[in-house]
Amino acid sequence: MSVIRIEDIAHVRFAAPDLGVMRAFLEDFGLQVLEADGRLYGRGLDGRPFLHVTETGPARFLAVGFRAESLADLETLAAHEGVPLEDLNEPGGGKILRLTDPDGYRVEVVAGQAREAAASLPVELPRNTAAARPRANTTIRLQAAPAHVVRLGHAVLKVRDFHRSERWYKDRFGFLTSDEVEAAENVPVGAFMRCDRGDTPTDHHTLFLAQLPGPVGLLHAAFEVAGFDDLMVGHQYLKSRKRQSAWGVGRHIMGSQVFDYWNDPFGNELEHWTDGDLFTAGDPPQKQPMSALLSVQWGSPHPMFAGKRPPPPGLVSFVTAMLLRLERLFRRKAPEFAA
Repeated sequence: MSVIRIEDIAHVRFAAPDLGVMRAFLEDFGLQVLEADGRLYGRGLDGRPFLHVTETGPARFLAVGFRAESLADLETLAAHEGVPLEDLNEPGGGKILRLTDPDGYRVEVVAGQAREAAASLPVELPRNTAAARPRANTTIRLQAAPAHVVRLGHAVLKVRDFHRSERWYKDRFGFLTSDEVEAAENVPVGAFMRCDRGDTPTDHHTLFLAQLPGPVGLLHAAFEVAGFDDLMVGHQYLKSRKRQSAWGVGRHIMGSQVFDYWNDPFGNELEHWTDGDLFTAGDPPQKQPMSALLSVQWGSPHPMFAGKRPPPPGLVSFVTAMLLRLERLFRRKAPEFAA
């Protein structure tokens, strides 16, 4: 049993040397930006006080935040960790617990934040298909504009030891595995993990931990937008604003989301997504090969595969070393893989 079961991801936190440059990007990306106490707070349409935080400093990722179901749960976690609760002196108020995971990531758990009523979303008209034609006497005329970011959906973290990090997050927050990614049979190197919400369907993944080459860091943070047309209009808008596309548009295999990745001006990768899979706690975990990680069901191949982006530092040597180790592993028929 975990100490608590978190409700959802709450926010991601960054530092950047120029808040004006970051604000312009976040508004193009579709966040509503408030500046307070020297920080930028990016909000979505779900009524939460903030999803994305930027403070002044050298460009880097600072923290990931999760939302506890209640203040009582937050107190339980604080007692377990031996860490004091603090007032959250940021928009929405509430309480915050600050932890550090095995790789040194700051993990912030919040509860008791004030929430406003969710804003109305743009209406997506029914689609006419060969099987059904519900839209008649009505045209579709989309306007150029940023996408409508609704909420933060997940974050992806690089870790040094997948098993160690997986246990740390599951023991404290009750994460369930949706898909485990294997380098070879029974050789896991990462997992897509979702919140345990019992019989309430929840996103295929709220957190993805990946044991990959190179230094640890945030791989990306993903924000749900209003729908497919909204994602495509947002793509076109960011393109017109000369923003840097990272990957997309396409549909993932694990999670099934339609995705669109962009780089902010300071090298952080942010994703627009829509139409992801939902699962309840009773759905069993699945295993997937690494080939499914960056493959697509349709759309743009990953830039590494398309020859548009050089491999990350150390990737070639990592893959070579991994294959050699796997060869030795299979020869010995050893039960474990030394990463």
